[in-house]
Formats: sequence, structure tokens, C-alpha cells
Amino acid sequence: MEQTLTARQASVKALTFFDENNSINPDLLNGLEGQDRQQANEYVQGILRRKSYLDFLISKFSSVPVEEMNITFKNVLRVGIYDLLFMDGTPDYAAINEAVELAKKLSGSRGGDLMNAILRRVQRELSELPKPDFSDRTKLIATTFSHPEWLVKRWVSRFGEREAFQLMQYNNQRPSYYLRTNGLKTNDQNFKLRLTKAGVDFEESDWLPSYYKVQTINKVRQKGWFQKGFCQVQDIAAGFAPTILDPQPGEDIYDLCAAPGTKTIAMCDMMENKGSITAVDISGERIGNIAENVTNYGAEIVKIQRADVIEERFKLVDGVLLDAPCSGTGVMAKRADLRWRRQEADLESFAHQQDELLDAAANMVKRGGRLVYATCSIEPEENMERIEKFLETYNNFELENLEDYLPEEVLAYDGTAYQTLPHIHQCDGHFGVLLRRKI
Repeated sequence: MEQTLTARQASVKALTFFDENNSINPDLLNGLEGQDRQQANEYVQGILRRKSYLDFLISKFSSVPVEEMNITFKNVLRVGIYDLLFMDGTPDYAAINEAVELAKKLSGSRGGDLMNAILRRVQRELSELPKPDFSDRTKLIATTFSHPEWLVKRWVSRFGEREAFQLMQYNNQRPSYYLRTNGLKTNDQNFKLRLTKAGVDFEESDWLPSYYKVQTINKVRQKGWFQKGFCQVQDIAAGFAPTILDPQPGEDIYDLCAAPGTKTIAMCDMMENKGSITAVDISGERIGNIAENVTNYGAEIVKIQRADVIEERFKLVDGVLLDAPCSGTGVMAKRADLRWRRQEADLESFAHQQDELLDAAANMVKRGGRLVYATCSIEPEENMERIEKFLETYNNFELENLEDYLPEEVLAYDGTAYQTLPHIHQCDGHFGVLLRRKI
């Protein structure tokens, strides 16, 4: 019989896969359930949030240089140190013993002895751990806050050190989540009762109706509420794009780059299942995710189309939502892997793709119709700079003011856009505008 993986073993496999392939493979955690899956997710995302700092500590306590370590051994060590520093529920002796046993399985008694020696040294100095002391200011900040140097330079230049520190500190915290009630299957009153009975602490948003902030989604997942379609995980800032498009019952709408379909479902709810929404994505696998979610959430007016938006032609419709592929610098608290996967040159590549997608989307909007452009980026090159370039070519579109749709504190550019910043608004970083085609 195949031995069941523990949370730590699965985490080490996932982290090693990331180091070797520069990508996350969620399938590596699929064999875990409940508390084990929660713990493994905490290890993987938490260690990726703190990777530079953890490796700095390893370099201080190990006689073997970090770059020369076996990758799997290094990830066991990262898990062990993360246990000692950040997992309050794990006793020190258990953190050390678990890591030592894992190291023994990987590389025999010598590996176990080395693991034990390093972790014991860390344990002895927990109250006075060494701090990064590099003379290079950028390297010092990047190591302290575990962000790549190119991003540190960019944010310090743009925000100043103090605010950049606040942003990076936010990214390193365990994130909270928003649940949006699905009005196609339940209502706010009933959903709040469910949360209360399940013992889920929540905070109702005053920015948008039907959004509830929670610290964990584990109980909600265990209750099966996602499969039953009662709610979906959708950050409050992600809800702004459907809100400003304001789809009405009976309209024809396109949702481009739609996977996994959360905005599609939100718009279906807004339209009371009347009209038509075509959810478009280029990926066959992601199309399958949309189909599953649409079924679970009772979004009956949704048609699903696999297509390359840039290459194929579409009919004219009342509204188009383009949630464009982007660097994701606004969601690095929840997607810690992105900070290590992205390079500064990617911004130019994304900008080129965003221009092409905007051009394609504009040609789907009928006269008097609306086009929403949105990203989960906080970089100007992917946001208002793309819109300014777009308007230089498309003088038959104009920006709409968003004051009637969204709270003042999230508005930017004289009310013609929204831009949330995680450390200021305590949610994901998103940008969006509403463009109307002139009649």
C-alpha cells in the first residue's frame, strides 16, 4: 500500500517542484484533505513569502552554502525553520524532529545529523536571530522583505521606502479572503445565518453588497458551500469590474479571459439569469474550470467558448469585460509565487498583449455599449498607460466617471478609474476603467 504523504512531505515536494520548474503544481497537494491541506498550503505560500529571509538564515547557520545544498534537503530545512519561526501551533521539538526524520529519509543519518545541528542552532538563537546587514540597500530590503530586487527598486522609487515597506509587509502576511453571496442560489440574510451557525467570523463590506471578509475559507470548503453554489471566493476589488460594467437583464455580454468564471457568475447574478453571457478563454483546461463553476452556481445564461480573442471575430454586444492577463503585482499576498516568477521585462510583454486584447475587445462593442478593462496589477504600464494609448487610436470611445458605482476612496485619475493598493485598502490590488463607445 502506498504511504500517505504528510503535510510537510507534500509541501517539500511542492516547493522542490517550484524551485526546479518556476511554477506551482497544485496537484501535488491533491492527496491531502482538511487540516493537512490547510497546513501544506500554509507551508508552501508562507515559505515562498519568506524565501529570501529563510535562505539568509540558512546561510548564517549552515556550514554548507545555500546554493550548494540539495534542493529537496534545502526545502526540508526551510519548512523546519518556518515551523520554528512562524507556526505558533508547532512545538519546537516537533518541528525539529519532523524535519530531521524527513532529512534521514532523503539522505540517511548524515542528512539527519546536519538538519538537527542547523535547527538546534536556530532554536538557541530564536530571541536574537541575525538580521540582514548588506551594504547594498536594495539587497538589504529585498532580503529582509523577501521580494526580488527589481521589484524593490521599482516600488521604492515609486512609493518611497516607508510605503514600499508597508506594501511588502502586507504581501508577507497571511491573507484574508472575501466571499460573495451567489444570489442565484441563496440570499444575504440566509448566508449570514449560515456563517454564524458555522462559527465563521465575518465582516460585511460597506463597499459592495453581498461581500463578506473572512480570515479563512476552510470551514466554508468543508461545508461544501462552493459545490452547492452558495458563495464564491472573490476579492472585493475583483468585484469592481462587474460592478462598473453594470450588466442588465436581457443584455448580451462577453467576458474575455474569463477563467475561472467568478466574474462571469457575478454578472449572471446581476442580470438575474436573463440575457446572455459568453465566457471566452483560450485554454481548454481553464474552459473546463468555467464549465464546472457555471454548473455549480446555477449560471444558466452562460455560454462557454474556447477561442483566441485576438485572432477570431466576434459579433457586437452591449458590454465587454476584459480582465486582462497581467503581472499580478496586486495579488502577491495570495500568490507568493508570482514575485519569484515575474521579471521586469515581463511588464513590456504583458503591455503588448494587453494592447492587442484591448484592440480586439473594442471591436466587439456596439455603439453606445460599454467596455471594462481590468487588471490585478498595480503597475502604471499595465493600467492607465494602456488606456491612454488606447484612446489615442480609438477616439470613438470615452472614459466614464465611476463615482456613481464605487466608493470614493478607491477612485483614481479624477474618478475615471479605480486603483486599489493592498497596504492602503486592505484588499487585493486591482485597476479598472469603464469605456463607452460613442453613438
